[in-house]
Amino acid sequence: LQLLDKYEAAKVLGISPRTLSSYRRTANWIEGVHYITYNSRTIRYNGELLSDWALNKDNHQAHQRAIDNFLRRFPSNQPKAAGRKAG
Repeated sequence: LQLLDKYEAAKVLGISPRTLSSYRRTANWIEGVHYITYNSRTIRYNGELLSDWALNKDNHQAHQRAIDNFLRRFPSNQPKAAGRKAG
């Protein structure tokens, strides 16, 4: 996972850090997917998904596939193994 600060993320998108803040509110970015808020002063951006969003911002279905593929990679999103319950 490539987490970027606001300056790095703004550079990836070719925008200002202030515009980046605006996009968090208006571009339908998902907290926990497109960006992570650690506290009121520390926000990190998912460089991979921001790049995909920039390429596919007019094609919501394509970007949704990128989000789905990204989320599938995490162990917490893997199917549970069949077996016996611990007792």
